[in-house]
Amino acid sequence: MLPPVAVGGPLVLGLLVSRFLGDPLPTSPVTAGLGWLLVAAFVVWNGWALLTIARHRTALLPGEATTVVIDHGPFAWSRNPLYIGLLAGSAGVGLVAGSVWALVALPLEWALLRWGAVVPEERYLAAKFGAAYVDYTDRVRRWI
Repeated sequence: MLPPVAVGGPLVLGLLVSRFLGDPLPTSPVTAGLGWLLVAAFVVWNGWALLTIARHRTALLPGEATTVVIDHGPFAWSRNPLYIGLLAGSAGVGLVAGSVWALVALPLEWALLRWGAVVPEERYLAAKFGAAYVDYTDRVRRWI
């Protein structure tokens, strides 16, 4: 499953439920401010990760051929920085929109990413890079 779909589908569903059935989360300057902070963090974090990927001229999308194990930049902190960013951005949108249902969808988004993208990617990378990838997984956590 493509990561933007894994996150975007449940997010949109949560926003629609809030729109049509109502929502117990009141919109306030605090929730909106925190939401915008998370959206900004998503933009900066994912921008950094995308620039790091581009510098190494390796694959971005799941299923494309990866040419190198990147272990610096945001990839020194997480093996899945783009997915962390997507989840943070989704949480931010939910807070800005005042949608508790979008926030409730976050565990589903995480599960879809985990089983639809992370697990298959890890199998692929372990098979392709062997000991180099195993060493990387020993040094860097999957999420944070």
